[in-house]
Amino acid sequence: MATKIGIDISLRNFPAGCSARRTNKSSNVQRVTIVKCSVNLNSNGTAAALVERPWKPFDARLVLEDGSVWKAKSFGASGTKVGEVVFNTSLTGYQEIITDPSYAGQFVLMTCPQIGNTGINLDDEESKQCHPGGMIIRSLSISTSNWRAIGNISDHLAANDMMGIYDVDTRAITRRLRQDGSLRGVLSTENSKTSEELVEMAHTFSINGVDSISGVSCTAPYEWVDKTGSEWEFNNKGSDDKSFDVVAYDFGIKHNILRRLASYGCKITVVPSTWPASETLKMKPDGVLFSNGPGDPSAVPYAVETVKEMLGKVPVFGICMGHQLLGQALGGKTFKMKFGHHGGNHPVRNLQNGRVEISAQNHNYAVDPASLPEGIEVTHVNLNDGSCAGLAFPALSVMSLQYHPEASPGPHDSDLVFREFIHLMEQGKTNA
Repeated sequence: MATKIGIDISLRNFPAGCSARRTNKSSNVQRVTIVKCSVNLNSNGTAAALVERPWKPFDARLVLEDGSVWKAKSFGASGTKVGEVVFNTSLTGYQEIITDPSYAGQFVLMTCPQIGNTGINLDDEESKQCHPGGMIIRSLSISTSNWRAIGNISDHLAANDMMGIYDVDTRAITRRLRQDGSLRGVLSTENSKTSEELVEMAHTFSINGVDSISGVSCTAPYEWVDKTGSEWEFNNKGSDDKSFDVVAYDFGIKHNILRRLASYGCKITVVPSTWPASETLKMKPDGVLFSNGPGDPSAVPYAVETVKEMLGKVPVFGICMGHQLLGQALGGKTFKMKFGHHGGNHPVRNLQNGRVEISAQNHNYAVDPASLPEGIEVTHVNLNDGSCAGLAFPALSVMSLQYHPEASPGPHDSDLVFREFIHLMEQGKTNA
């Protein structure tokens, strides 16, 4: 005998105003469920009681200049912003990354899948504010667990007018950036703007030829006195109780560069990016640091001229942007890389001692070693692509690194370069 099979509709969670009755005549007879509902419906036919969802809907878009549109969920600030999208391969240290002035004008895509689980604290800031226009992540942590945390990343971004998006395929976007190079993009939570309008906004944006350092530099000189905290100190060789007066040009300088210099026995005066070289020389420093910073080094000729005026008169150390400016001041050229170096795991060979250092990097431009005059030594090479990662010109007491020896975040392999700068200043005092 054939069995009659019907449809069993099982409703366990009813909106307010709904009820159900089920009839069961036998195990092999059709079961019928009757639902009565008196719920008010919205104009689109959706039950009002069902509008609230236990998850956040997609409410943001990342639109790239190639026309691709990536739906996402927002956190932090809302609105519409345009910037250059770059990816960062660091596994930790998102707070240091978003407060790094070198990211001004960019959106940072984190390849590490989960961000936000250690919250935000007051100790890990690399500057007094967030500098990227936006942050792109795969998964936003739903909880914060760290003994130093005083808040969460979403509130921190909102307070600093920085946008964030999550639940987006960061792996796919990273692969596109590696293939096509850094792309301009627009982040938006505004439904009133069409994707076509956002693509047009991306096309009108450019970071090339723009002076980005003037917007992140200090406006007046100040003294820096803080050293690396004793609980965080990892190099106990210290400064041998010696003291050196250093003038640090602020092109977007990170706090931990200043802390490491102070830990090595330096008394530091930080000056604006436009500070005249003549005023610096009047201060009679033992050495001058040209710091990291955002943007195109060829767009700040005034800074290159400042570096030129300093060469041969005082020992000089350049980091990142400072390295690129030194390359230009020495007669070389800089160029924009395909997608730059951003992360805390870049291998670099120190050609002076043969060691391989794992380094922290953040730059989109590089010095062309083939353009440098004779006598200038390439001291470090990036092992991922062979690009120039360090320079020296002993005749003029010049040294530089393309990456970040303070490594915040990142490994501490290159920290001893600060001691090399101390030795350079010692030699300068001896020869004076």
